[in-house]
Amino acid sequence: MIKISVSDITLREEGKTNGYTLSFKEKIEIAKLLDKLAVDVIETAPITKGKTDVLYLHSIAPLLKNSILSCPAGLSAESAEKAYDAIKGAKNPRLHIMMPVSTVQMEYLFHKKPKAMIEALTETVKRAKELTNDVEVSLMDATRAEREFLVNAMKTAIECGAGTITVCDSAGEMLPNEFAEFIKGLCKDVPEIENVNLSVECSNALNMAAACAVSCINAGVNQIKTSVISNEYPMLSAVAKIFREKGDSLGIKSQINMTALDNSVNKILMMTRNIGSNSPFDGGTNLEPGESIVLTENDDIKTLSIAVAKLGYELSEDDLSNVFEEFTKISKNKKVGAREIDAIVASVAMQVAPTYKLKSYVINNGNIISSSAHIELEKNGSVLSGICIGDGPIDAAFLAIEQITGHHFELDDFQIQAVTEGREAMGSSIVKLRYNGKPYSGKGISTDIIGASINAYINALNKICFEEV
Repeated sequence: MIKISVSDITLREEGKTNGYTLSFKEKIEIAKLLDKLAVDVIETAPITKGKTDVLYLHSIAPLLKNSILSCPAGLSAESAEKAYDAIKGAKNPRLHIMMPVSTVQMEYLFHKKPKAMIEALTETVKRAKELTNDVEVSLMDATRAEREFLVNAMKTAIECGAGTITVCDSAGEMLPNEFAEFIKGLCKDVPEIENVNLSVECSNALNMAAACAVSCINAGVNQIKTSVISNEYPMLSAVAKIFREKGDSLGIKSQINMTALDNSVNKILMMTRNIGSNSPFDGGTNLEPGESIVLTENDDIKTLSIAVAKLGYELSEDDLSNVFEEFTKISKNKKVGAREIDAIVASVAMQVAPTYKLKSYVINNGNIISSSAHIELEKNGSVLSGICIGDGPIDAAFLAIEQITGHHFELDDFQIQAVTEGREAMGSSIVKLRYNGKPYSGKGISTDIIGASINAYINALNKICFEEV
């Protein structure tokens, strides 16, 4: 029986298809579900949002027990270093170099000639190999590339240290038997491929992605790409069913946890079913289907008050007036949805005297230790301390605060975004807690995203304490 690796690209493709945009919390949960399924590789999107993406990867890295964490490494030594810094806390980190090899994509995406692309590939793979032993090179649009250049790129990648080579039918032009013959031809032209893992990324343009993947497996491929949600690639559930029903006759097997498959896939589908705003961390508000909120500058305070009430907030007239004033400023430039209203309420409404003040915090995190947090809060002149282990540094910090207060609060929503740019950029965090059925939002700002998140949590906590007195 030949073991076939499954590399899932659900998180990598998030936001590109079906309009689904995930919250920070949802991305973490999906990574945990995929790891529970024991997919061999979990691929993430490239780092495009600076500290926000880095924190997200830092949070995922220590959670994965079964899967490799793969991060796109760009096409330069500098981008490879940046990607590795974000995932080095993972048990099994992988750097993924994605290079277009068709003439159209090389000139359109990178504005480079073939020779310059090979030079960039050489530099990047060599540096990536110095950082981690697991390097993958994906040759995008390979089925439309000049054959000589494609073969040269494959040989260069292998020579420089790539352990996995992925051939991509980005255009989706090939039928299953055609793609299989294409792979067989490459194996003859590049005999060095026997020493590495050969992978394929099949397009579903002809609604035959799963069939293409199986044909390529018969041609010598030992890794395939899947997605839980995107119908542009082989669906994980469909591929898993093939392994389960036809694995013996095909002589193939996978390590996918079939017992947990349906439950995990359904949970992920639930998270990605509803289309939200364009916020990088959209999702998490408890609206019933069909109750999406979109307000414009033409909406009055009465309409806003209805939207605020729909989200569960009970505001005084003064608080509602403050929220409306801030709403009018924001709505001049953009439509305002539920996430923006949460942020406005956290910033200007229900401001109270603090019951708890943050004195200090210490976070420990790494790839061989569990994330832990030591938090010290001041209350009525006394210093209270909490120490907890959690699934990532932020989870550990929130659990430590709960240990201090002696109460568990439902985390209804969690948002992170950059406020300024540069190395000393400020980060903003919104934490929405639910207590006795009511929402309480808090906001924190710091150059340290973890510090901003802790302050946001304490701000929301103080609002709960004020109402409970």
